[in-house]
Amino acid sequence: MDDPVLLNDWHVVARASEVKQGEVRPVRLFGRDLVLWRNEAGFHAWFDLCIHRGARLSRGKVQEECLVCPYHGWTYNSGGECIRIPAHPDLTPPARAHATTFHVREKYGLVWVCLGTPESEIAPFPEWDDATFRKAPAGPYDLKAHGPRVLENFLDVGHFAFVHTGLLGDPGRPEIQDFEVETTSTGIVSRDIPVWQPDPDGTGKPAVVYYTYQVHRPLTASFFKDKEGNRFCMFYTVTPVDEGESRSWAILAINYAPEMTVESMTEFQDIISRQDIPVVESQRPELLPLDLQAELHLRSDRTAIAYRQWLKQLGLKHGTA
Repeated sequence: MDDPVLLNDWHVVARASEVKQGEVRPVRLFGRDLVLWRNEAGFHAWFDLCIHRGARLSRGKVQEECLVCPYHGWTYNSGGECIRIPAHPDLTPPARAHATTFHVREKYGLVWVCLGTPESEIAPFPEWDDATFRKAPAGPYDLKAHGPRVLENFLDVGHFAFVHTGLLGDPGRPEIQDFEVETTSTGIVSRDIPVWQPDPDGTGKPAVVYYTYQVHRPLTASFFKDKEGNRFCMFYTVTPVDEGESRSWAILAINYAPEMTVESMTEFQDIISRQDIPVVESQRPELLPLDLQAELHLRSDRTAIAYRQWLKQLGLKHGTA
């Protein structure tokens, strides 16, 4: 799991609200054990390893704004520098006594980590700062599948009628009309995809809605769908936890139906995700084929086709074949 495209990208490891100041927790990203901890300065993400004898720093504690190793009490400041070795209180710790630190940012209520050098900003989600939208977190959802398969399922409207029957689709009305797809320097946009849905948003009111998808990064995308002038949006990102293991995170945003609570929005997405997971986990081959001759494609697969071509152009190796 050393794909430079993903190593130099941002990935979610936690919800900010779930890690209180002074807390320490282990997280796993791209096959690596990390320690995530928080002090007054904010979040910090390091290799979960004390340089002294290899103990897990995630078993330590925050003390005086520093992270203290549970084994011999070596004390690291926010920058990862060891500033105190209790067994030798008069010793200035050597320069090598330094944790391996990573870039970390908080955005959209999520904690993002980059294991390499960030090559882009965290993907945009303009509805987050728009007060006319109510926001609801959903997930995380764990899947035994590679990230590209998970993300492509998010982009696929053709499965709605069969996987999400009675909610996002109806087997009696499965048609997907033609739509436009554009690949730009920043990703992919699929516009105005009409879909008839029995319950497009959890309100129980059927409608023809028009989806617009945007793929921002290899494992991050969003959509909005218009329903009689109202808008329902979702921001979606997939974290590569381990080989063949992913965790997806979502944020829902809606600017209508004030009767919809945050809890009901999250519950609705939980239902949709539970329907998706077994199907995605069953897909073979597990690696997403970037050779378009490896699987059959139709007009309704235009977004997936563009996604696979874009991943090939980026040189993504992880989770692809």
